[in-house]
Amino acid sequence: MELSSDTLQRNAFAAHEALGQDGSVGGSVRGLVQDSWRRSLAFLPNPATAHASLFYSEDELELYRQAHPLAAIKPVIDRLLVQPSLDAGMLVAVGDENGRLLWVDGDLELRRRAEGMLFVAGADWSEASVGTSAPGTALALKRSVQIAGAEHFNPVVHPWSCTAVPLHDPDSGAVLGVIDITGRAEAVATHTLALVEAAVAAAEAELSVHRLRSRLPRTRRQHSPHTPTALYRPSLQILGTDHGMVHAGGPPLELSLRHAELLTLLALHPKGLSADEMAVMAYPEDASATTVRAEMLRLRRVLADQSDGVMPRSRPYRLPDELVVDAVQVLNYLHRGAHRMALAIYRGPVLPRSQSPAIVRLRSEVSTLLRDAVLGDGAPDIVLHYLGLAEAEDDVEAWRLALRLLPRRSPRRAVVVAHVERLEADLGWERA
Repeated sequence: MELSSDTLQRNAFAAHEALGQDGSVGGSVRGLVQDSWRRSLAFLPNPATAHASLFYSEDELELYRQAHPLAAIKPVIDRLLVQPSLDAGMLVAVGDENGRLLWVDGDLELRRRAEGMLFVAGADWSEASVGTSAPGTALALKRSVQIAGAEHFNPVVHPWSCTAVPLHDPDSGAVLGVIDITGRAEAVATHTLALVEAAVAAAEAELSVHRLRSRLPRTRRQHSPHTPTALYRPSLQILGTDHGMVHAGGPPLELSLRHAELLTLLALHPKGLSADEMAVMAYPEDASATTVRAEMLRLRRVLADQSDGVMPRSRPYRLPDELVVDAVQVLNYLHRGAHRMALAIYRGPVLPRSQSPAIVRLRSEVSTLLRDAVLGDGAPDIVLHYLGLAEAEDDVEAWRLALRLLPRRSPRRAVVVAHVERLEADLGWERA
């Protein structure tokens, strides 16, 4: 049975009406949809307010697209999906790993109509922003998803159906983005899912070919077809972990705490640092330049199998290319006022066990700015999301704010009340 069946839609409409009334999740809808609605409610208590938002200007979007690895496989998507969609009356969207749409192509009239719900390039269609949709839910589950009509969280999207498939990095296996087909009932037909999955497989294979060409010596690839420069986005994950994780074109590489600290410092200072400067920034106790040089030599050996873009150079110590650091991404979102995106990718404090002076400062800056932005925003959904972090467990001010923001009939109020009462009892405080 295809997902657009009348019975499925009647059940979904009935369940969605109850969802809008009391915030609970029930009814005869698929388990995948129920689970997604629950996640969506954690971000967006009212489905009617689950609207997409723009995160880039046109100029910013173009620069971001050019620097993203998915730019290398856009011609494959155009050939296999976009061109056929022009006659089929459907849209093809390509989104990044965070659910932000990079391209939306296809039937011109349908594109105009989709603008009404901001299904456009540069818009955020993650579950945190719009609730249940094929692109956002596929990224949340890291697998293929079809969402039909009233299964969408936001009622504005109920006239639409969509199929989405995540696209993975052929080397590391990390999710690079998502490919989506949006339209009427045909968008969730069985053959549509097979078509999108086949297109994604072809795109991943094409990306592998591009990367193989890029690794050839320059003399051997000078006559090869043009290879986009943005095949990799070397990145370093340091949020919520004491072991940095590097993604730089090969399998993910786990770094020791010390090496994660040093690589973070280099990423934060693209113009470079001397050994003496790194000694002051990286070590809580007095350390010599000789100690730094020895550790940097070990770090270079660890990174030997990664791409040249993350191999530190010396005199001064620096990285040849930009290294995307997840903590810096959070700060960038916060500085742009994109609190929801910052919170969506925040996985915990920067290298929690690190005593490196520079890392301690970064950890404090990220955590403090995120907390201030969340509490200053005052939206119930974003405050509740923040309270789900381990570092907010004993944050009395944040929990009290949630209590003031939640409607008295909210089904989540009882949990917040109980938590506030426990905190106040532990601290010997009286209710404000």
